[in-house]
This record gives sequence, C-alpha cells and structure tokens, in this order.
Amino acid sequence: MKFYTIGVYNSTENEFFIKLIQNKIDTFCDIRQHRGLRGAKYAFVNSNKLQLKLEEFGIKYIYIKGLAPTDEIRAIQKTSDEKYGIKQRKREILDPGFVEEYSSMILSGFDFKEFFDSLIKINSKKIALFCVEENHEACHRSIVADTLAKKFNYKISHL
Repeated sequence: MKFYTIGVYNSTENEFFIKLIQNKIDTFCDIRQHRGLRGAKYAFVNSNKLQLKLEEFGIKYIYIKGLAPTDEIRAIQKTSDEKYGIKQRKREILDPGFVEEYSSMILSGFDFKEFFDSLIKINSKKIALFCVEENHEACHRSIVADTLAKKFNYKISHL
C-alpha cells in the first residue's frame, strides 16, 4: 500500500479530482471531524456529493472518525491561529500544542492494525488521507502521515 494526503483549499473541483485520478487513488479516507464545508466554493467535498463523485471514478470512500481531532484539540489550534492573526486557510504549520494533544489523545489510541486490515480487506493499494487544508503541514493529516512513515515504514506523497 502507498499513502497520499490531499487537501481541498485553493483547488477547483476539477483540479481536486484530477489529482486523485492521475495518482490512481483507489481508496479515499476522509479524516475530518465535520464532513461538510460552508459555501458553494467547496460544496463538492461535502460528504454526500463527494461520495457520489468518488463512486463515479471507482474510488472507495471510507470515513475514519477515529483519526479526526476533537473540538477540544481543534480549539488549541484555533487559539494559536487567533494569537498570531492567522486564518485557517493561510496556516502553514501546526501549533506544537495541537500536535502533542492530537498525538497523545488520538493517535496513541488509534488501532492501526484494524485500519490496515480494513484496507487490505477491500484491496486498497493507493490511499488518500483527506482533510481540508491546502498545505499538509498545516493539517492533522501530516501527523497521521508522519506516523505511517516513521512507525510503519509506508511511503507518503502529498498531492
């Protein structure tokens, strides 16, 4: 298996799906806490629309709620962003407090064996981890990707 990460901010619907198709993604793992975005610009990644479009391309959709940050963990990042006057869509890195809490509260209890087994069961080869931020280093998916690379020796590409 090979893992990828993908965000949606600053992508058009066409650009977003072309990245998935060109990289032959066969499994799309949604790791957001909330699976919808306000406004028309990114409505195509609202869960129901997204799942229908992925199905058109033969890409399996899985929601991995166990990798989503909680409201409390997200509040750490929001406080940091506000402190430095950074908008979520312009963020370039995660606050160290967010990384620490996410790692200890989410990743430490996440059952990676069950996750891998579920991917093997559906014959996943190229898996995209999805959240909204454009820059993977500004999103919790980078923490998941780092864990997959360091702890499990998976190759990671960021789309």
